[in-house]
Amino acid sequence: MSQTDTPPATTPTPKHTNALASEKSPYLLQHAHNPVNWLPWGEAAFEQARKADKPILLSIGYSTCHWCHVMERESFENEETAQVLNEHFISIKVDREERPDVDLTYMTYAQAVSGGGGWPLNVWLTPELKPFFAGTYFPPEDKGGRMGFRALCLKIAEVWKDDRAGVMERSEAAIQKLQEYIEDEQKHHDAPFDAVMKKAYDDVSNAFDYHEGGFSGAPKFPRPVTLNLLGRLKKHLALKKEESESNWAVAMGKTTLTCMANGGIRDHIGGGFHRYSVDGYWHVPHYEKMLYDQAQLLTAYVEGYQHTGLKSFATIAREIVEYVKRDLRHPEGAFYSAEDADSYTDETRTTKGEGAFYVWKASEIDELLGKEEGSIFRYAYGARRDGNARPESDPHEELKGLNTLFRAYSPKKTAEYFKLEEDKVAEILERGRKVLFEARCKRPRPHLDDKVLSAWNGLMISGLARAAGALNEPSFLELATQAAQFIHDHLSDKGSNLRRSWREGVSTVQGFASDYALLIQGLLDLYEAGFDVKWLQWAAALQEEFETKYGDPEKGGYFSVSKAIPNSVLQVKEDYDSAEPSPNSVAAMNLFRLARMLAREDLRERGEKVLRLFGKSLEESPFTVPAMVAALDFSHYGEVEIVLAGSKDDAGFQALATAVRSRYLPHAVLLHADGGAGQAFLATKNEALGAMKPVNGQAAAYVCRNRVCQSPVTTVEALNGNLDL
Repeated sequence: MSQTDTPPATTPTPKHTNALASEKSPYLLQHAHNPVNWLPWGEAAFEQARKADKPILLSIGYSTCHWCHVMERESFENEETAQVLNEHFISIKVDREERPDVDLTYMTYAQAVSGGGGWPLNVWLTPELKPFFAGTYFPPEDKGGRMGFRALCLKIAEVWKDDRAGVMERSEAAIQKLQEYIEDEQKHHDAPFDAVMKKAYDDVSNAFDYHEGGFSGAPKFPRPVTLNLLGRLKKHLALKKEESESNWAVAMGKTTLTCMANGGIRDHIGGGFHRYSVDGYWHVPHYEKMLYDQAQLLTAYVEGYQHTGLKSFATIAREIVEYVKRDLRHPEGAFYSAEDADSYTDETRTTKGEGAFYVWKASEIDELLGKEEGSIFRYAYGARRDGNARPESDPHEELKGLNTLFRAYSPKKTAEYFKLEEDKVAEILERGRKVLFEARCKRPRPHLDDKVLSAWNGLMISGLARAAGALNEPSFLELATQAAQFIHDHLSDKGSNLRRSWREGVSTVQGFASDYALLIQGLLDLYEAGFDVKWLQWAAALQEEFETKYGDPEKGGYFSVSKAIPNSVLQVKEDYDSAEPSPNSVAAMNLFRLARMLAREDLRERGEKVLRLFGKSLEESPFTVPAMVAALDFSHYGEVEIVLAGSKDDAGFQALATAVRSRYLPHAVLLHADGGAGQAFLATKNEALGAMKPVNGQAAAYVCRNRVCQSPVTTVEALNGNLDL
């Protein structure tokens, strides 16, 4: 448990304690006092299963997972259910954020056999770790024609006893067929660029919700990977002189970002975004807050600002940074993983409710703000006397009489309704947000998952670095730098042998494909944002380590789960860009960027090999791989290098750098000819860069396309002219 989630000191000594009590994962510690004899994933548990000749119940979740909490209360804390599990199974708990390899393996199986997945994920395995049955949440008792969890466990135990050979045979065959299917889907194919971009645009347009924004009905997920693709589609379509389609690509992004910003999925009081909305109009969210969402939405709002010039998007980006800095940051600079959806409903700390920290009674708002200003605030933010959750968004009436704040009316509309000046209303709303924030800080906070993940910190480093340049916020660059330094110092051996996680000390679990890919991306963005060459050098070194550990030199691409990892039963190369972009999508982009920065043809060829490996996905279903489409787009247009020559401290240099970083330049890499060690390093890779210098003592910008450089320029006006070409 985090400090903020600790029960009162009067809590009695737990009746049960299992082997998870010695773990560091917040999720595993949440289950340390279940009556179930949980074991952590590892050889000790597997050996116990083999000796006892029992099947394994593998239960996977994470500490801020609402339905994981529900199933724990209903089943894993139940003495009778625990007795069944302890008698018939070896029960293993896994934090999917700590062991994404285990999660991916068995989620792939679950999705193949049932067509769906999610958390908690419950999978039954042979002692050899081969799965033979899987599901997600199960009710405790039979309900609505669905077998209850305890009855299901007894049935599985009976089948294991009566048909052991059949279970073993079927599990072996299932894994073999699944591996064959995975490999069959990934055969080299050159996806035609124009056709991929056209289908990507058509698929996104067809999925777009014209009224509410986003790309699905309820539940509605932000899906930043799709938002980020829209900017590239805009640029591509403009280059092809398809202005109407180009403008529509921007409009889809603008509408979605605006609707999310107005909705309850955004925390209007404390900043940041919740995981998703349970409805189709962004109003009632699933209230957990994940670091990877904040990181990617930061980039999405920054790019939205670059496309539209809307100051509100820049404001939201700054609010995200303020939230993450305040509530998700380790004192030494790294970022924690998440905050829970559930929290105690009052100071007695006896009952938890989803969203309890975030929702309001109308009477509370009036009491805090006064009747007059409370009425204005409630009107603007949609707070009603009887609560504002629609029945379809709150089927269990957990939010009855409560309000999730959303922007129901703009300050202008609110001013018109109350016959006040707009500036006056804006002041009232600003004051109201501050008062409610202070009041909310006195409530019991949601549980904080305070582990540090390399992959998610990589995403946050990217978001901060890009925001620092686009919004001209040097403090953001400092936050990104401190996070990168933490990962270097605490999750690697002086830069090598990257590990997955840190919590009260480094984990022994090695970094996975997503950790390498996303951290490398973050380091490249950090270099471009601040020109400290050590980050570029570390990125290049990590890429080679990534290649050695996860690369497939024969077929290309990167394994997320490899035979090199102990107890792996599947070899998987991910391409689906979901809540996080897939490691192969990110790796492809990293390879192309590094190839341009370091003039290394071998890296470009590796990137092309990744694209060919996933050519079928690119051509047939680009909507599922938008980050891969972005990499394809960069490979097609990415022969642009912008080199700034001069001292970073020079005012002219800073003006040129600001001009470049403020623009949306999806096909360019940015390099620094500093006349010192950084330029010397780059010149060993790219001889031409060694000759780039200031002009007549003034900082200069060199814009190079297809390895042909224009004459250097020293003014922002001339640089903008070169960039507009």
